[in-house]
Amino acid sequence: MRGARSAKWVAMAAVVALGATACGGGDGDSKGDSKAAIDPNGTFTVESGEPQNPLQPANTMESYGSIVIKSLFTGLVDYDSDGKIVNMNAESVDTTDSKTYTVKLKAGWKFHDGTPVTAESYVKAWNWAANPENKQTNSFWFSDIAGYDEVAPASGKPKATELSGLKVVDDNTFTITLTKAIPYFVYKLGYEVFSPLPESFFKDPKAAGEKPVGNGPYQFVSWDHKKAITVKKFAGYKGSNAAKNGGVVFKNYSTLETAYEDLKSGNLDVITQVAPKDLPVYKQDLGDRAVDQAYSAIQTIAPAFYTKQWKDINPKVLQGLSMAIDRDTITKTVLQGTREPATGWVAKGVLGYQADAAGDVTKYDPTKAKALIKEGGGVPGNAITIQYNTDGGHKEWVEAVCNSITNATGVKCSTDPKADFQADLKARDAKEVKSLYRSGWVLDFPMNANFIRDLFGSKSDGNQSGFSNKTIDDEIAAADSATTLDDSVAKYQAIEKQLPNYMPSIPLWYYKVNAGYSEKVSGVKFAQDGDPILTGVQVKK
Repeated sequence: MRGARSAKWVAMAAVVALGATACGGGDGDSKGDSKAAIDPNGTFTVESGEPQNPLQPANTMESYGSIVIKSLFTGLVDYDSDGKIVNMNAESVDTTDSKTYTVKLKAGWKFHDGTPVTAESYVKAWNWAANPENKQTNSFWFSDIAGYDEVAPASGKPKATELSGLKVVDDNTFTITLTKAIPYFVYKLGYEVFSPLPESFFKDPKAAGEKPVGNGPYQFVSWDHKKAITVKKFAGYKGSNAAKNGGVVFKNYSTLETAYEDLKSGNLDVITQVAPKDLPVYKQDLGDRAVDQAYSAIQTIAPAFYTKQWKDINPKVLQGLSMAIDRDTITKTVLQGTREPATGWVAKGVLGYQADAAGDVTKYDPTKAKALIKEGGGVPGNAITIQYNTDGGHKEWVEAVCNSITNATGVKCSTDPKADFQADLKARDAKEVKSLYRSGWVLDFPMNANFIRDLFGSKSDGNQSGFSNKTIDDEIAAADSATTLDDSVAKYQAIEKQLPNYMPSIPLWYYKVNAGYSEKVSGVKFAQDGDPILTGVQVKK
């Protein structure tokens, strides 16, 4: 949300994310579904919103675009419900030194236009995405590969247009050479930024972003902007997660409340998140069709460190603001027990999660909160705002957080609502956030590095706040250079325990999927990233 997916921003008060084969637990078929006749060509609708960018795999860093990309493209690997690697388009990904990887593809895979998926389809796609001229939001995901600094130098003109670390061996084999050994690199390959692209893409990338041609379980049909995106089952799909339905319509909604009313009336089949207003009643309304399931995502508040207010702030001020938030009360009342107060920066369910990594800074203590803010020199202007998107069900809890901070410390706190998730993201991208912003993150790959390196590394795509610290950057580099996966995980755990000293963001709570589905569908399950597993949904006749 990116580990396997660079910065995957969560739109909802409860997120959306990864998908296809990751078999998360969750409420399955409603009673009696096993007796219902199934239409293998039946289509269903899913609540969604307008993607921020064109539908190009390396240009998607938010949940509305990600769920569509994931349906259209299948990469080399994915993950099972335990976070273990599952080969998809890859027959194998082998390495002896964690620096050079040999990828062999499964034969016979085709793109939706009938052309073959080859080693060149991957190498050419990655080179294109890494090239700064193509302005892909996730280009930094290729920075581990040898030659990236020549293609996308931090300063000066590029010295190359292709990554020297990528080599095509034959139609079904290519090699990846990294600048240094990274023991968890294969985990990153599950992120959709590493998808292949057909030759037709390069003839007109802009057009391809409007009408993408992928190699996944679904084939693109249409995009009626700000209304709906439609995909259909790809009959020639070779993957293990072939669709059990005929297709999906991703319907845009301006509010979750409207989507929920449509679900109850039978005009929507799957809602990915119930609005706070409806949380007290949705289980009673939906019965066996209500979903209540944990997944790997976290809600935080991030300061815009590039602003005058936060540029040289003493971390004690942010520690104080964090301790002024009564997470227990807000999650139990406003969020109806559907969230769990966070005790660190890494979401539950991923390698390296550790309880209480943040120490005292996430514990509610008004007296200490006021003292820390005073010791840190106070909040500049003694006032803050929290930016959020109004289409994601955030209004109630953001107001509650503001009230908690003001009541505990006297710091004036007000909300800064944006009309929708697109407007929220655009303000972040343009560095127009006035003070703080709501920052939800869902796993891209199931390891703690995804919640630390990809959010707090100075050059990471997911770092939208402007946080930068040389010590943290150096320790991230050391964690990436660890000799084994276990060592890397442990080093990232050590970094997380130091984050209270820097406060790159304020952890709030861990997400849960609080969703539901209509009587028209069965087999509705949600993955570890919080997304519905589209291919497993069955439509009743």
